[in-house]
Formats: sequence, C-alpha cells, structure tokens
Amino acid sequence: MGVVDRFEKAVSLGVNAPFSKMFASSIKAVDVKTAIRESMDNSRATLSDGRVVVPNEYQVLLNQKDYESVMAANSQVLSQELAQDATAYATEQSYVFVGPVEVVFSAGDHPLGELKIDNSIRRGPAAPVTTAGASPSHPIIDIEGQQWLLTEPVTVIGRGSEADIVVHDPGVSRRHLELRITPQGVIATDLGSTNGSYVEGHRISAATLLDGNELTIGRTHLLFWTSSADE
Repeated sequence: MGVVDRFEKAVSLGVNAPFSKMFASSIKAVDVKTAIRESMDNSRATLSDGRVVVPNEYQVLLNQKDYESVMAANSQVLSQELAQDATAYATEQSYVFVGPVEVVFSAGDHPLGELKIDNSIRRGPAAPVTTAGASPSHPIIDIEGQQWLLTEPVTVIGRGSEADIVVHDPGVSRRHLELRITPQGVIATDLGSTNGSYVEGHRISAATLLDGNELTIGRTHLLFWTSSADE
C-alpha cells in the first residue's frame, strides 16, 4: 500500500497515522492525484505519428501553510508516489512521456485549501515506458521491473543524482554505465566504476549489446531490449 493509499485510509478510518495531517487544510492526497491527472488530460498533444504526448513535470502550488505542512511531513515519498500514479495513469490512457516524471511542491499566493497544478514538458535521455515498444533506435532498459525508453543518443546510469537513470544500489557508482545509441548498435561502456559492469556475466569495458542481453551493475540486474516482448 502506497503513501497515497495509506493517507486516504487514515483519513477514512479517523486514525492518527503519519500522513493523516500532511496538509494544514482540508486538502487530501487524492485531491492532488486527481488534479495532476486532470492537468495531464488538459495538456495532451497528438503528434503526426499518432502518439499522444503529455507533460512529465508537475508543480503543485499550495497555500503557504499547506506547503509548510507538506514540507514538515514526508513530502519526498509523497512526490514519488504521485509520480508513480501519474505514470500508471498515462499507461492506462496510452499517453507518452518524453522524459522522467517529476512532481514537486511549491508555495503559491492563493487561499488556504486551494491548489493549482503547473506542468511542463522536459525532454530527457530516458522516459518511463507507457505505450511505446522497443526499437533499435529507441531501446528499452528494464531495471528490476521498471522500464525506461531510451530517447536520446547517450544515457548514463548510476547512483548519483547527476545520472540520467538513478539506481539506488550502494554497489553502483555515481556514474557507472553509459549506453550510447550508434548506427552500429547500442554500446555499453563502463565509466570507471568501482565494481565493474557485466554483460551476460562477463566483465566489460565496452560492448555492443544484443536484444535480450542481461547486464549487471552492483547487485542490480538490467535487461536490454530492441524489440517488443511479443515479437
């Protein structure tokens, strides 16, 4: 059960759970979730190839008191849960992102108990997979069940916040592995990591990846796809 679900259950049961007083006003976590979904629907754009692109960055504007209340609670976990919900909703609606999904909270000047959603599209080297299948020009990396579509020529995977795809594994270096899309294929290059990078169990400095290859960095396993699972 996620923090949004725990929060709503706490409210419905009237218990004093950690998230039952996240907002100073009557705003509930489900109100924020609904507002983000509506913002996504209202900002969708259909491209010439038929794909429906939606914003991947959402700013939740709250009254100062609500904002301070959220910041005093576990706002980072709530932001992550809201981003996951936005990704799940986009998948249901067959929407497409062009970068990582992010939800942040900010203070606005509107009345207590009201919220506003600002959104934007920011292209990134990788985006959560919602509808698109893998292809040689846009492969998919599956990291412990989380799938990422590679949308740019170069993607860096690592533990540090500067990485394009962040892996929370102490055995992974801050900038551990580079994936580069070239006309000759996708090349995986170890970036001088402490524990090394492995393809099909073999330590590599650089290697051209094949569809279905398994990579290992630290204790994290990655699957590389250039074709859809049903092909």
